[in-house]
Amino acid sequence: MASLETRSFENPDQSMAPDKTDARVINFGSVAAAKVTLQPGWSWSSCIKPAVGTESCETGHIGVVTKGKLRVKHDDGTEVVIVAGEAYSLAPGHDGWVEGNETVEAYEFNNTGKTYAVWDEG
Repeated sequence: MASLETRSFENPDQSMAPDKTDARVINFGSVAAAKVTLQPGWSWSSCIKPAVGTESCETGHIGVVTKGKLRVKHDDGTEVVIVAGEAYSLAPGHDGWVEGNETVEAYEFNNTGKTYAVWDEG
């Protein structure tokens, strides 16, 4: 990888668009940067669960919300609302949904070297 590199989310390495979701992923070596846009009415359980088939999201997330409000509930019952300007770390085992009528925009970072999403739109 070059010592300095910029990329546009308009030309991603991977993009996914399940119901009410737009995720664009750029890979920088083993680090993935994703721009995620979630429409009002989006929830993991209604928009993503049908594609992955698990009871809750089994992926961890680290990111920042830049627009809107996202509520996340972990399998252990803990719950948080993430608003624009807040960074977050979410452990695997959660559901989430857009709260209110404003689109959520978030940027996430993953350094596992794995594919960003756990579903295949195939």
